[in-house]
Amino acid sequence: MSKIRLQDHILVPKHEVMSEEEVEKVLNILKINKEQLPKIKAEDPIAKEIGAKVGDIIRIERESPTSGKSTAYRLVV
Repeated sequence: MSKIRLQDHILVPKHEVMSEEEVEKVLNILKINKEQLPKIKAEDPIAKEIGAKVGDIIRIERESPTSGKSTAYRLVV
């Protein structure tokens, strides 16, 4: 029996751990530091599934019929 992934569910947006270069670029564009981002716990099921560790930044991409695509960022704590 194959394991069901959370990200395969239609209501769960795409989550991915960002590289250090991507993080630096985004933080410079937003003119903030990591600690100012919204948080997500390392124990969160989706954070566990993608292998996120404390201190990582997760990019979350949501599809929307009204706004197209939106991107959010979360600091893993």
